[in-house]
Amino acid sequence: MNLQRDHHPQALVSRAEPVTVLFVEANIDVARLVEEALLGAGEGVFRVEWVTNLALALDRVAQGDIEVVLAGMSLPDCAGPEVFKQLRLATPDSLVLPLSEIGTHSAQIDGDELEPDENAIDMDWLPGALHYVTRRKATEAAWRVADEALFEEKERARVTLGSIGDAVLVTDIQGKVTYLNQVAEELTGWPSSNAVGKPLPAVFKITDRDSGKRARNPALHAMAENTNVGLAANCVLHRLDGSETGIEDSAAPVHDRYGRVTGAVIVFRDVNQSLSMTRKMAWLAGHDSLTGLASRPLFEERFRQVISLANRHERQAAMLFVDLDNFKNINDRLGHRVGDHVLKAVADRLLHGVRDTDTVCRQGGDEFLILLADVADASAAEQAAKKLLSLFLNPLLVDGHEVKVTLSIGISMYPANGKEMDALIEHADIAMFQAKTREENACGFFTAKGDGEVGNERAARAFTTP
Repeated sequence: MNLQRDHHPQALVSRAEPVTVLFVEANIDVARLVEEALLGAGEGVFRVEWVTNLALALDRVAQGDIEVVLAGMSLPDCAGPEVFKQLRLATPDSLVLPLSEIGTHSAQIDGDELEPDENAIDMDWLPGALHYVTRRKATEAAWRVADEALFEEKERARVTLGSIGDAVLVTDIQGKVTYLNQVAEELTGWPSSNAVGKPLPAVFKITDRDSGKRARNPALHAMAENTNVGLAANCVLHRLDGSETGIEDSAAPVHDRYGRVTGAVIVFRDVNQSLSMTRKMAWLAGHDSLTGLASRPLFEERFRQVISLANRHERQAAMLFVDLDNFKNINDRLGHRVGDHVLKAVADRLLHGVRDTDTVCRQGGDEFLILLADVADASAAEQAAKKLLSLFLNPLLVDGHEVKVTLSIGISMYPANGKEMDALIEHADIAMFQAKTREENACGFFTAKGDGEVGNERAARAFTTP
């Protein structure tokens, strides 16, 4: 008898493939009765395999493609509830039905013939029952897959909303809070566990910065108009602890699958932090990152202002080129980290040695530029340079080290030594170089050789020391 058959799909089941059934029964007459009941359901509904003992059944289900197991309770190698127990353990995802529970036990077997008695249960119901339970099992499996996919999607959304830098707050159609991400909790001061279920105005209380009046709630507006609401300026968020912070926000309606509005999402951020970052970036653009001194662009701007005032009031200005003597030895002896700290300490002393109207700039490395504004004459520039030199008579204390620093300073005068900034810097550099070759901790003026024309070679320059 061949109990393994493949058939084409029939209208009885909405499956592309037949249901795979493993029949475990030692008695061939009982097997024939079950086979007739299953195959009578139509072509392609069931694919039935028959084994005669538990060992063969366990080997077969281990292959993993059996959907239903019909098991007799009296097998050569096992009997009673133990059959059902072992099959359930071996294939927990399959539907396992003991034959004693589906009515075959009520038949009377006489020799080779299986003749049901008057109490026997007709097995015509078996195909329909198996079809129902397998279809339900498949439906439940599909729901589990869908539920798992939904969970994964929600988890991805939760992680995404929790990791972005903006605050996110969600409401339902009644305007009650349903979700806050961590940034929203921090900005509002409301823990999510306390905020959920509260009316939105209680958690997200905003006023107009200029008037102090309550600002229009973006979520309620988005739901009422069924449209996205753009960023609102000049909003102040009143936090749970009573403190305030400036924010900008936007809102959008949330829809169900039918397009109906079911709530809203507000995305907002702390503009105080944005303004702080903008100011910080602007400051960095105008200052040296190591010393905090003016950057070259800021120095150029200050130069234009100083020269404009000098021309207007018929005054002079001075350019000082400052170089540290033997700074390489400091780096080699103490390391670059200490060397950087020495440069910062030098910058601080230079700043303390000039007026508020003067500008100190780090030219690069261990070189500095100082623009002296509103200088009466060269003598005033000389006094300013000597004051700076005197500030370094005492050593610097840097990272526990006493560091002796000396300077070489070159001076060029506006307009006598040039009217452009680059020319004044070049001439002050030449004067500094000459001062350094003569002695440490010295300063000197630039003077043009002969008729006052300035060439390109340093050797062609005359130099005077104060």
